[in-house]
Amino acid sequence: MEFINIGFGSMVSRERVVAIVGPDSAPIRRMTQESRERGMLIDATYGRKTASIFIMDSDHVILSALPPERFGGGEQEEA
Repeated sequence: MEFINIGFGSMVSRERVVAIVGPDSAPIRRMTQESRERGMLIDATYGRKTASIFIMDSDHVILSALPPERFGGGEQEEA
C-alpha cells in the first residue's frame, strides 16, 4: 500500500483517492459543507488555510494545507 503525505505527518492511501482539487469553487465548498454535516470531513490543515481537498472512495473528504500541485507527481494533464 502506497501513501501520500498530505502535510504535518498526516497520510492517505494513494489507492483510495478519487480526486485532489482546489477549494475555490462553490460546488466544492458545498460538498465540503455537506461532508462536515454527515461527519465525513477530516480536517488535516492544523489550523492553516485549506489549499487542497482530497475526495476519497469511502465518501470521506480530507482537507490539506498543501497545494494540489504538490501531489501531481508529473502524471497530470491540463484540460
